[in-house]
Amino acid sequence: MEFWTRLASIMGVWAFCQSFLQIVFPPEIRCASVKLLHRLCNCFSSNCYYDITEIDGVNTNELYNAVQLYLSTSASLSGNRLSLTRGINSTAITFGLSNNDSLSDTFAGVKLVWEHIVTPRHAQSFTWRPLPEEKRGFLLCARKKDKATVLGPYLEHIMEKANEIRRLSRDRLLFTNSRGGSLDSRGHPWESVPFKHPSTFDTLAMDPVKKEEIKADLKDFANGEAFYQRTGRAWKRGYLLYGPPGTGKSSMIAAMANFLGYDIYDMELTEVHTNSELRKLLMKTSSKSIIVIEDIDCSVNLTNRERMNGGGSTREYSSAATQGGEDGGNRITLSGLLNFTDGLWSCCGSERIFVFTTNHVEKLDPALLRSGRMDMHIHMSYCNFPALKILLKNYLGLEAAAEQEEEEGEALRQLAEVIDAAEMTPADVSEVLIRNRRNKERALWELVEISRMRAERNTGKKGGERNSGGGEDVFEEEDEEQEKRALESPKRNGEFPEEEEESVDEKLHSK
Repeated sequence: MEFWTRLASIMGVWAFCQSFLQIVFPPEIRCASVKLLHRLCNCFSSNCYYDITEIDGVNTNELYNAVQLYLSTSASLSGNRLSLTRGINSTAITFGLSNNDSLSDTFAGVKLVWEHIVTPRHAQSFTWRPLPEEKRGFLLCARKKDKATVLGPYLEHIMEKANEIRRLSRDRLLFTNSRGGSLDSRGHPWESVPFKHPSTFDTLAMDPVKKEEIKADLKDFANGEAFYQRTGRAWKRGYLLYGPPGTGKSSMIAAMANFLGYDIYDMELTEVHTNSELRKLLMKTSSKSIIVIEDIDCSVNLTNRERMNGGGSTREYSSAATQGGEDGGNRITLSGLLNFTDGLWSCCGSERIFVFTTNHVEKLDPALLRSGRMDMHIHMSYCNFPALKILLKNYLGLEAAAEQEEEEGEALRQLAEVIDAAEMTPADVSEVLIRNRRNKERALWELVEISRMRAERNTGKKGGERNSGGGEDVFEEEDEEQEKRALESPKRNGEFPEEEEESVDEKLHSK
């Protein structure tokens, strides 16, 4: 009983003091005192705090979304309680901090602490744009001496990292220009479909040394914004892929897009009528993209020059195709095409790659091939032994250890001797491997037989060229006639003639 009496007396004294303080010190003085106390604490504190709210007034705070994406890379590794999300048109799951959780980060030797604060929002009156029921935001704690680093390079690093995550997580698109330059329902001259090509540099049949050289060049380009600004150059690069058909030029483009995470704009020049339309198409392309013009020597007739005004210096290029028999077909000048790749109009965007492909590089005008327009010339050659091993691994699952097995090792040794002289494209090799993918031994020996026959044919062809000066054109015409006959009478189910099958079977039985 005595305890309760003392407690009642203490509560009475506390109520009296509280009433006395409210009378003596009005609310304004109390608020000023709290602010003064807060400032004194800040003066003696070595840390400073930054609030990043989800909604700034009525608009969404872009920095909040960027911080959320940036922290997802660290939260997935160090967080014990994660918030998982997947956005629209995204192929990846995003990890984030859960409510009222914290995470440490380090940038340029500066230690920082992030905290995700979620509090209930007070009841709001009627508005045209209702706000979420919860108030979300990030609280960043850092030392005062690192304030310049946090407000400058660190926030820029967060925005760049967030943009990179968005680009890599979203679905990539393959664009093509609309027929006749017409616009779609959104007023864009490009039509798009999701880009799902599986080609990568790991699956690409090419010399590994050359692949690493191309990958290093692409990395330098993607990370070279500061370099291009310092040197005063437009942030773009041109690649020329040339070589025989079937050597993997299209697969190379797909591998470049998958490696960098870029969209692809596949431009059909026969649908472009004037230089003005060409510029408009370029203006509607986005950054971080690859602009492709395949078979540049065939899409429009850029090889036949016509002097204007009876031998003047101006040269115009026009496509051989005409519409409705009229003379006003596609009129794309060489100057317009050069300005498209290396002129003022090529600088209307940043971080873009121009890729031209051709089967006959000698037919292209030298003006298209010089540095600055086509910075890197990549020869897509016939299949050599290192590239062949990549195809064997992809299609048959043969690793390097297969060389030590008796049967497969002997076939590989024979392939290494004849594959260079056979001049087979990766497409030719892939056709044999796909047809026999269930029988590795048969695939190898059939490939040996075909490679040996092609090597002997090529050796005889070169001998004939030495004996007759004009033999090259004759053999090219013979090859074209053979290809035409093969197209007119295709082999059943893509199989080889019976004679070749018998020779392969005899080879297998002899082994």
